[in-house]
Amino acid sequence: MQLWLEIVLRTLAAVVSLFILTKILGKRQVSQLSFFEYITGITIGNIAGFLCLETDYPWYTGILALVVWGAVSLGLEFLQLKSKTARNWIDGKPTVLIRRGKILEDHLKKERLNTDELLEQLRKKNVFQVADVEFALMEPSGDINVLLKKEHQPLTAKHLGIQVGPEAEPQAVIMDGNILDEPLATLGLNRGWLATELEKLGVAVENVFLAQVDSYGQLHVDLYDDQIQVPQPQEKASLLATLKKCEADLEMFALSTTDNIAKHMYEQCSKQLLKVIDDVKPLLIR
Repeated sequence: MQLWLEIVLRTLAAVVSLFILTKILGKRQVSQLSFFEYITGITIGNIAGFLCLETDYPWYTGILALVVWGAVSLGLEFLQLKSKTARNWIDGKPTVLIRRGKILEDHLKKERLNTDELLEQLRKKNVFQVADVEFALMEPSGDINVLLKKEHQPLTAKHLGIQVGPEAEPQAVIMDGNILDEPLATLGLNRGWLATELEKLGVAVENVFLAQVDSYGQLHVDLYDDQIQVPQPQEKASLLATLKKCEADLEMFALSTTDNIAKHMYEQCSKQLLKVIDDVKPLLIR
């Protein structure tokens, strides 16, 4: 066999082997890899290079080495799932660096982390004063996670006693000008509904780069031509305004009528509608 053809075949075999091993071992970001997984990745890459170019050795020796390294890595991952002791030994344990606003210098030395590096990591978390930190620890991956003291934590709707509506994952129904039927079916919608909504916005399907439907059934589109302004959905705002107008009309009717029975009926209806508005307002305001 000619040398160039053998190298091509070996390279294809290496690519296929690496693809299979990657699928088996799962996907993680580089920052999430343990030390052993990092070494395994480097070694497997070197073996793949050896398999491609070292024509003096049979091709199956490289495949065998890849399989062995993959099996060892997979076995250790399984062991980590079953044993916390093994997980702590292989991946390590989190290290507390700050507690109640005080830096634990001994733990910094243990992780070979200096003050400048610690402050840099805190700034990445938008923390500029150590005294504001209730708790900070270094994960086995090297990331530093921070819990601020209560008085320095950002306000949320819960802190303010404001009810907010539930949020669900938006579904992409158009990508690159092509309609995606599966997400539409997941939402209980169809192409007819989509065509109607696009017609309201005055855009054609082929001009849409991306279209998403949010958890409230509203369509949001991004066009290829960014110069074209697309009106934002107004259905919820219109519905809320209509409900408020109806409630105001009922109050006006109650004030203007001289019939006590009708006045009482209008007042009760106004109170009930006001309660409905309070219940649905979190869903209509975002």
